[in-house]
Amino acid sequence: MHKRKPIIKIKERGIESLLLLSALSSIFVTLSIVFILFYEAIGFFKDVPLLEFLTGKQWTPLFAQPKFGILPLVTGTLLVTFIAVSVALPIGLIVAVYLSEYAPFKVKEVAKPILEILAAVPTVVYGYFALLFLTPILQKFIPELSGFNALSPGIIMGIMIIPYVSSVSEDAMKAVPMHIREGSYAMGATKFQTAFRVVIPSAFSGIAAAYIIGISRAIGETMVVAIAAGMMPNLTFNPIEPIQTLTAYIVGVSLGDVPHGTLEYKTIFAAGITLFLMTLFLNILGFIFRRRIREVY
Repeated sequence: MHKRKPIIKIKERGIESLLLLSALSSIFVTLSIVFILFYEAIGFFKDVPLLEFLTGKQWTPLFAQPKFGILPLVTGTLLVTFIAVSVALPIGLIVAVYLSEYAPFKVKEVAKPILEILAAVPTVVYGYFALLFLTPILQKFIPELSGFNALSPGIIMGIMIIPYVSSVSEDAMKAVPMHIREGSYAMGATKFQTAFRVVIPSAFSGIAAAYIIGISRAIGETMVVAIAAGMMPNLTFNPIEPIQTLTAYIVGVSLGDVPHGTLEYKTIFAAGITLFLMTLFLNILGFIFRRRIREVY
């Protein structure tokens, strides 16, 4: 017995060291990505003033007379994200409520795999679906809709991130103790009232996390907007016009046509930092919001 205890302690320490190494490796990778972004962008901001970059209304770094105003890419990203979350958040929440509170077990067995398949479809397929299927349909109702536009990829992106929102929201609702529901029923509340006035507020911290995941997924989406949005950096909030997002621009420049080390090449790192700061701000805001919700409930 005395000989086995040191062996067990050695195994436990080995497992603890392995887990610590795994955690540190993820931190190292994250810090390495941030370091590369900022290190490469320093050369860009040596040649381009930060004020011009943040306030300029034209983004034409590959033209003979280049302009480096990031606003067209930011507005394009925000416009498509807004359309996507307008579709995904309410539908995802409704799906989560149905699966958590209403759906029979057999329906859940069928619906959950379908949602998982929807999340597993390659984004390139979604992009061509938006361009070749949804856009012609929308043009029948909106004749002035451009062949490349923000509306079509925004809607498809919303459909694409519904599984993320619904899955995480449903898990949060399942975590609500059953006695809370039973107490609501005992007070005479209906299932609908219990779902929307008791379960959702109790699980709102997890639902907020699902919303943050969905919004971050929409901001970081690349192929759908690269295929169907038009790759035109217009400073507009009109969804029927072609636009370009931060991720789509990074993909376009990274294809290899721009020489490595040039100012034009370094623009992808400046755009990457902008995208990183946007998602970082969103996640910090979501963390603060979730913490306040937990204090309330």
